[in-house]
Amino acid sequence: MHNKTLWVALVAAVLLCSCALQDDVYTLDHRLSALERRNLELEKQNRELGKLNRDLLEVKENISNQVDGLHQSRRKDEMQLRGQYAGLVAQFQRQQESSQTISGRLEEMEYLLNRKLKRFEDNQLKNRERMDRIATDTAAVQKRIDIIDKYLKLDGNQARKPKLPMASVAPVAKPASDRVLYMESKKNFDAGNLEAARRGFEQLIATYPRSRHADNSQFWIGESYYREKWYEKAILEYQKVIEKYPTGNKIPAALLKQGLSFLNIGEANNARLLLNDLVAKHPGTDEAMIAKQKLESL
Repeated sequence: MHNKTLWVALVAAVLLCSCALQDDVYTLDHRLSALERRNLELEKQNRELGKLNRDLLEVKENISNQVDGLHQSRRKDEMQLRGQYAGLVAQFQRQQESSQTISGRLEEMEYLLNRKLKRFEDNQLKNRERMDRIATDTAAVQKRIDIIDKYLKLDGNQARKPKLPMASVAPVAKPASDRVLYMESKKNFDAGNLEAARRGFEQLIATYPRSRHADNSQFWIGESYYREKWYEKAILEYQKVIEKYPTGNKIPAALLKQGLSFLNIGEANNARLLLNDLVAKHPGTDEAMIAKQKLESL
């Protein structure tokens, strides 16, 4: 009985164990199916992750390329900006140097302009003083000429002419031209036929007033009186050269001979005025050099 009971118990235990094993197998199978499904899902996810990773790598590569491009572009832009900056700095330096140069030139020009203005003002003052002196000198000379003119009574032809030996007077034929008349008159002058020379020169001036020999003819008329030592008359004839032919080449000579004529009649003051006027108005001429020598001796 006891063995029977034990056997029954053993069978029951085996049955119980068999039932338990079936449940475990079912459970394991269920878990295995779940694991397989999970594995499939994981593989799918893994494939998706791989694809996503590849996409990410591609995106990363694109981004890296873009970043490299941006770096290269930035470096290129930086180099361009540096070049432009260096160019601007060099241009600024050149402009600064140019500005300094211009500023220096402006200061130099301002200095020179101020000097010129000062010189101009000084010249204006000197010119006014010179004009005043010339006006005074001219008035004195004119007064002296008026006195001489009145003294000589030229209009009435009553002036006393110095007595000189009579020179042979050559007749003056009707000239073929102003040049021929001038040459004949000058020939008489050089030969000492002063009266004939005067008539020829006067005829040339009256007949050919626009001749290029007119101013020289008037001067030689004055010279003829100077040679005759009729200095008062010579002064008046020289004055006609100065007044009638102000652009002629005999102005310095006429001024010089006027001054010498005044010296010869004892009028040193008037002579000094004329000689100074000659030196001031016609510097560099031979007559001005002679006038300076005369002034030094006065």
